[in-house]
Amino acid sequence: MQTSVPATQKRNWLKIVILLIIVALAVVGYLSISKKEAIPDVTFVNLQGQKITSQDLRGKVVMINFWATSCTTCVKEMPEMVETFNKYNAQGLEFIAVAMAYDPPNYVLNFVETRKLPFTVALDTQGELAKSFGNIQLTPTTLVIDKNGHVIKKYVGEPDFAALHQLLEKALAV
Repeated sequence: MQTSVPATQKRNWLKIVILLIIVALAVVGYLSISKKEAIPDVTFVNLQGQKITSQDLRGKVVMINFWATSCTTCVKEMPEMVETFNKYNAQGLEFIAVAMAYDPPNYVLNFVETRKLPFTVALDTQGELAKSFGNIQLTPTTLVIDKNGHVIKKYVGEPDFAALHQLLEKALAV
């Protein structure tokens, strides 16, 4: 004698299985979104030829700004970048402005000298740094890195400086 499962019981089991699948997908989705992206292992070379590695930056909050002298938004935002650096540097903020590969080094040097940029400026002459950080092509692009070397915010275009300052204060306080 065969016993069959009533149709309502089959539907209830199907609902439970579907619900479990949805919950599993939600958990996977949340974990993939909440996982912080670590910065790549790279070496920045400043205008004086000194090398700074990603490992050298561990334990510090860092802003990495990809920019170009030919980028009008980059030039416009640079005074506020300087103010931001000056405001938070004593609290431990590091700042590296990475000049894009297409930016002639003599233009970069002239810009840095005439505007007296107080932070590290690195040349990306071969475009390897931009590629390492997700093939950055749009300028300005600014990354805010936490003390553990994870990207906590990426700005494409000029950032909202009030929001950026709040983010920096929070990251520096940890």
